[in-house]
Amino acid sequence: MTALLAFPNPVDEVSARLVATGVFAGAVLAIALHSPALVVVLWLGFLLRVASGPRFSPLALLVTRVIRPRLAIAPRPVPGTPKRFAQGMGATFTSAVVLLLAIGASTAAWALLGILATFAALEAFAGFCMGCTVYGWLARVGLVEECPDCNDIGTRTS
Repeated sequence: MTALLAFPNPVDEVSARLVATGVFAGAVLAIALHSPALVVVLWLGFLLRVASGPRFSPLALLVTRVIRPRLAIAPRPVPGTPKRFAQGMGATFTSAVVLLLAIGASTAAWALLGILATFAALEAFAGFCMGCTVYGWLARVGLVEECPDCNDIGTRTS
């Protein structure tokens, strides 16, 4: 069971950015269509990715099995721990959006989803991972465990 729920380490940053592109597109589409169903799809995707990386997430599987192998870009390994934390932040955001929609606070829900879309766009198009940055801040103040691989892999977590 532990192997099923393992998160990859390291993670290919190119794949992570492609997944973020999909999240951005899904969030923008959900906002444009005011579609709670698309929000639920995003929410489930985050839950699946935080639980097991790309193993069960349809979006991550599409990226890692179909799109990424066709790109002639060298892998860029980054630590998995901050990326998993970032997926957890996405799961938290989309959980809040689902809850806000369920209680009828749609304006707040769409605004929060807009913030998530902005974070996804930053990751997808600029390579800036807000979740990784927050993880780095929390590690510095001792609220989360230091990422042992962050310096070894030679990438930023903030």
